Formats: sequence, C-alpha cells, structure tokens
Amino acid sequence: MTTTLTNIEKKAIIDQAIKQLDYSIYASEIEVIQISAVTPIDQEQFDAYTARIANLNAKRSALVAEELLLTEEV
Repeated sequence: MTTTLTNIEKKAIIDQAIKQLDYSIYASEIEVIQISAVTPIDQEQFDAYTARIANLNAKRSALVAEELLLTEEV
C-alpha cells in the first residue's frame, strides 16, 4: 500500500528538518565560541566546526528551496 503525502504534510516534515538543522547550527556556533575563548585556539577544532556550520547551512538552504517549490505548487 502506497501513501501519498500532501504538500502540507511534506512542508511539515521539511519544517521539522529545518528546525533540527537550526539546533545543530546553533550548537556548533556555541562550540566555536567556546573554542575561541581559550588560548591557544585549537585551530583544527575551529576549522572542523566552521566547516560543519557551512555544511549545515547548505543543507538548510536546500530544504528552504524545496519548501518554496512546494509552496508554489499549492
């Protein structure tokens, strides 16, 4: 049996995924603040979290674009 989701249901799933990404982005930003607070800064950790934030933002942008497509279809 196949169930087809409505655009409203799909948007709700995307909204939840975006919210989860927002939590992850914020948590990573907090890590960067903590890493930057100590001397010497652990550059490897700093770079890793900076890259993580960039990747999370790219995922978020993709989901926002998908959500806009669903909005246009309604």
